Amino acid sequence: MGSRGRVFYGWKLVIGLSWTELISWGVLYYAFSVFITPMRKQLGWSTAEITGALSAGLLVAGTAAIPVGRWVDRHGTRWLMTIGSCLAVGLVVAWSRVSALGAFYLVWIGVGLAMSAVLYEPAFAVIAVWFRRRRDRALTILTFVAGLASVIFLPLTNWLVEVYGWRTALDALAIILAVGTIPVHALLLRHRPADAGLLPDGDNHDQPDIAASKPESSIPAREALRDETFWWITTGFVLAILAATAITVHLVPYLISRGYSSGYAASMAGLVGIFALPGRLIFTPLGSRWPRHLVTGAIFACQMLALLILLLVHGTIGVLLFVLLFGAGFGAITPARAALVAERYGPDHYASINSVLACFLTGAKAIAPVGAGLIFSLGGYHLVFIVLLFIAGAAIIPIQLPSLGRRQESVGELAAND
Repeated sequence: MGSRGRVFYGWKLVIGLSWTELISWGVLYYAFSVFITPMRKQLGWSTAEITGALSAGLLVAGTAAIPVGRWVDRHGTRWLMTIGSCLAVGLVVAWSRVSALGAFYLVWIGVGLAMSAVLYEPAFAVIAVWFRRRRDRALTILTFVAGLASVIFLPLTNWLVEVYGWRTALDALAIILAVGTIPVHALLLRHRPADAGLLPDGDNHDQPDIAASKPESSIPAREALRDETFWWITTGFVLAILAATAITVHLVPYLISRGYSSGYAASMAGLVGIFALPGRLIFTPLGSRWPRHLVTGAIFACQMLALLILLLVHGTIGVLLFVLLFGAGFGAITPARAALVAERYGPDHYASINSVLACFLTGAKAIAPVGAGLIFSLGGYHLVFIVLLFIAGAAIIPIQLPSLGRRQESVGELAAND
């Protein structure tokens, strides 16, 4: 609640962004896989040619993250996310009309730009600015609701394709995207609490607890990028995302190679997304109670332990334990990264700082499937998952460096050097 018993405007932003992130992730990312088979059958393109467009879009999104972050720090997210949603709607409609591979790739290069403007990074910047003590709670709500995107939009998109065909299905998704995101971004979003005469978390100006209401320390992006701990944080998350992405892409064929049916393998892969939701509910709030770097290390350890169980424990029990642990860790990675960066470097330049990290993470996502494929060609899926086990374990080390334990004290030191 805010002052005088009114609901703090920041919570309205959380609810609105949770809704738009759910729709944006569902339409612009998760729905893609449903269109691969019908497009391949009708247009004659290979799976590699079709999925290559998604990779191109992700690379563009990663590259655009840095200028987008600078814009958000200076001007806020309102017009960026509104224009991004409008662009996304137009491109989804254009996707429904494509008949040439080159045009398809041009559409997805544009979708990459739209993704950089409407997905998690600008939304996290809003949370970083509007919340301080309740930031974990806000991130938990946002990522939990958005985490339902695959659960909702995969079956919805599949139904639309089966009933109306893939082109009409895309037109329907474009309508959902337009109605569900553009008005919210245009009418609801605001830059900073101070612009509305408010304080972060809805604190009162006359609150006697000065520590709760004083401004949170922040440092400029150029100082953060000179901080060696930033690069250790980046290294840890890059390794974790590299392993997680490769696992999610190759889990189904790996399970099939171990003798499980394709239906069982697909079901287990789907359960990863389900168990990601309680992972966010459990791990994200712990960051406000325990040192953030220790919680993040525990998240990465879940991935490593899950892989170890998958490799050593045969049968259904081993697979189910893997799904439980990996899903919980996988779901908590994104909010942990947002909270860790905001806690260490403050809210004022969060978007610019986080955009550099996001750029590296997008690169990791793009190369992970291909890299795992190359390892597969050398020694099969058993070798692939052994390598991923060591990568997941290596991710824990840079996050546990002593410098991360200094947390807010480091922010003050860095700010003093500016």
